[in-house]
Amino acid sequence: MSARADQAPRGVPLDEVDREILEAELDARLDSQAYQPRPSDEIERPASSSYSPRDSTHIPYNSFPVSMSRVPTQGGGADEPEHLMRILTERSQHDETVGRRVTTRRSSIRRRAKPLPAFGADKPYPPMLPEQEAYVVEFDGPNDPIHAQNWPLRKKIIMAGLLGYTTLTSAFASSVFSPTIPAIAAEFNVSSTVATLGLTFFVLGFAFGPSFWAPLSELRGRRLPIVLAMFGFTIFSIAAAVAKDIQTVVISRFFAGLFGAGPLSVVAAVFADMFDNRTRGIAITIFSMTVFTGPMFAPFVGGYVMENPTLGWRWTQWIPAIMGAAAFLLDLFFVEETYPPVILVQKASELRRRTLNWGIHAKQEEIEVDFRELVSHNFSRPMRLLFNEPIVLLLTIYTAFIYGLLYLFITAYPAVYQRVHGFGQGASGLPFIGLIVGQILAGIFVLAQQPWYMRKLAANNGVPIPEWRLPTIIVGGVSFTIGIFWFGWTGFTKDIHWIVPTISGIFTGFGLLCIFLQAINYLVDAYLMFAASAIAANTFLRSLAGAGFPLFAQQMFKGMGIQWAATLLGCVAVVLVPIPVIFYIYGARLRARSSFAPTPAGGFAEKKDEGENAV
Repeated sequence: MSARADQAPRGVPLDEVDREILEAELDARLDSQAYQPRPSDEIERPASSSYSPRDSTHIPYNSFPVSMSRVPTQGGGADEPEHLMRILTERSQHDETVGRRVTTRRSSIRRRAKPLPAFGADKPYPPMLPEQEAYVVEFDGPNDPIHAQNWPLRKKIIMAGLLGYTTLTSAFASSVFSPTIPAIAAEFNVSSTVATLGLTFFVLGFAFGPSFWAPLSELRGRRLPIVLAMFGFTIFSIAAAVAKDIQTVVISRFFAGLFGAGPLSVVAAVFADMFDNRTRGIAITIFSMTVFTGPMFAPFVGGYVMENPTLGWRWTQWIPAIMGAAAFLLDLFFVEETYPPVILVQKASELRRRTLNWGIHAKQEEIEVDFRELVSHNFSRPMRLLFNEPIVLLLTIYTAFIYGLLYLFITAYPAVYQRVHGFGQGASGLPFIGLIVGQILAGIFVLAQQPWYMRKLAANNGVPIPEWRLPTIIVGGVSFTIGIFWFGWTGFTKDIHWIVPTISGIFTGFGLLCIFLQAINYLVDAYLMFAASAIAANTFLRSLAGAGFPLFAQQMFKGMGIQWAATLLGCVAVVLVPIPVIFYIYGARLRARSSFAPTPAGGFAEKKDEGENAV
């Protein structure tokens, strides 16, 4: 037994597997330092570690000096050797990435029980290589220009614009189908409810897509999922446009949504890669506005397409296909990788080619993907976050209701204005402008809070507190509730001018974006290293709501009456308002107990998965 293994706490029984884990942990953490307050412009840098809390059976988690610190992206620290060694989140991201763990008890036993095969060609096994850590590439200090947070502002803005357009395309396609429902029902001789499945299944694709795209982005980087997603989105949008029966329309729409979910679940994580705490809120404001304004623009575009006798419903699918093809080409040629571990993989690949030293590699290349582990620990991670993290679960329920109402309004708004006020298909989509105005005002409102947020950061030594995002959600919840009641009790009769219920959309849109936008910001701030999976969990549940609500929208507003249907929805909104208030009070305590949210004291709370530590 090595001297390092002797350093285990007294009374802790060590078998051979435990000893290996302990030695690997101590090797990786010899230079770890105590936690320091983290300025907002720093790049996250956890201590190098191949140890995961899930690997511990006998070894107490708090027996190791776990540390997480940040290195400034500007100025000092470049002369400190420790700061030059580890400057990125990639190490902590590796800890929860497929294949990253040193070993598990079962896999270790299986590997030791199976004899090694012959090396081949009568060659003996070669001697062990030198210290592996010496061949691992790192970023060249906190100001390394290849790191996405150190890119020029102009480059970041261009990337944000491209990805914003990509997200807008996907969101636009989700609701442009709505005005075509009567025409599709007539052409294929089906009921309007069956025709609505084209909208429902697209949003259902939004629900299931992130379970694939988000973990893929954490394993292979951000660029690959976005490019693949837009290619598949374009292909299936074309398939829907040329469909010969309702089955093909529905299935093609589902897969278009499945691929279209890629930008929704990955783009916010790209912004988290590129922008630090000072500017991340601005970036995610842009992302959120594209997610919600896209569905609002689509209904009146689709409505006017349907009014043009030379076009017809198929052009509501050709337009997203053309937009998707443009987004695919732009992403393919101009979007660059932002995920730190994969950036280091690219750097290592170049260094291997130029130096002919095959030993040079990045930590991400040490990952060996096992399908069982891939499913249980990567594709299931968004679901584990959703059902095991109270913050993710309750905020997702809130945003699911908001998102469901968004798509409910997409089918109910035109029906209300056509039935009550006699609008045509195109004109019945124009009242959505009220919601768009409200969303723009919400974006301005959030951006106007940036100076206040910066002062709070400065007063707290640059350490961001996720709960600072919650007051905006509370204000948005009140505004959203007012908008729903206003719409219901002014839009049910033609005796009240149509502009009055349209103005209610300003309050609804304002509240909708405030809630969603700051909920996403809160999730990113609280689960920074697993932002993509946290957002994927959120996207899954809210997309289920978005898929289901349109199916009963018209029946609800016809059967209950516009005013009472809106009253029911408004009462549910009132019940959900206290959720951000609860997190404002207890959020820090919940995050301290989280298995995924980084904490100052220990990086991550201890987490034991059932069965993983079983002998």
